[in-house]
Amino acid sequence: MIQSHAPMPDMPRAARHRLPDMVGDLRQLASVQRIALRDGPDAGQPLIAFSTGGGLTFDVKENASLDIRSLHYRGIPVGWRHPAGDQHNRERALTGFLVTCGLENVRAPRDGMAQHGTLALSPVRLTGLGEDWDAAVPHLHVTGEITHPMPCGAVLRLRRRLSAPIGGASLTIEDEVTNVSALPAEMMILYHLNFGFPLAAPGCEVRLGADRLMGIDAAGDQPPPSTPDVPHCRETHGAAITLHRPPLGSWPGIGARLTTRGDTLPYIQTWRDARPARNILALEPVNCDLRPDGTSGPGTRLAPGATWHSSLTLSFD
Repeated sequence: MIQSHAPMPDMPRAARHRLPDMVGDLRQLASVQRIALRDGPDAGQPLIAFSTGGGLTFDVKENASLDIRSLHYRGIPVGWRHPAGDQHNRERALTGFLVTCGLENVRAPRDGMAQHGTLALSPVRLTGLGEDWDAAVPHLHVTGEITHPMPCGAVLRLRRRLSAPIGGASLTIEDEVTNVSALPAEMMILYHLNFGFPLAAPGCEVRLGADRLMGIDAAGDQPPPSTPDVPHCRETHGAAITLHRPPLGSWPGIGARLTTRGDTLPYIQTWRDARPARNILALEPVNCDLRPDGTSGPGTRLAPGATWHSSLTLSFD
């Protein structure tokens, strides 16, 4: 059972003023800071590093939609990593733990538009960053905005806020997409969450409410697959998606819970690639249905000046 993690465990607000007397710097408890990678295929990549003080750490890509490059819970790696890295990787939906697909397309190519769209290639204008110790729920946060031209000539602006409670083990992404042009536009968005080993391992099970969506069984004597599975998509009706993997050898058990706004993200798509050197389990909240040919059904129509809001929260236990 996923339980909420209290920020700054059970410390009343009136007692927080004593924290500076207990530490040299509050950032030894929790912090968010801008860093850059120094070597490897992503050398020079600017990141925003979050450490909640509750066992959750993750790196946000400053030059790519404020998506999440990597995530660890209590030292356990959660996301899948591509050997080619992020910045020069042609498999756009696999360039990190969270890749936001859109806004013109989110699935197979259609009408000359690239697979998964081009949002994940977009740099961000940062509008805020830091730790808020005085809030009712102390938290870490980053905010930014992206201007995204559409093939139809319209222009959409995505404003994103990513926050995590201090002392907690959850993160929330709040997105606001506004049509800032004089032309209408059809907007599609899909949040490609790529889970990897040791979470994606035998015994792992994904549920939508009480319904089992997918699981990973022991391979036994079966040969490994040579192709990935086809994706499956269904309505959530507001139910939470849970993922659980029991203890595996020296790895402790781990669970995750994903909640979304059912009105603006009504679907959850699941996808599995069990090939050697892949082992990816993807959970993908999305605003449009999946067609039999692998393309997307209708997205959200935005008139000039109209705004779409959504949010998702991912918590661990």
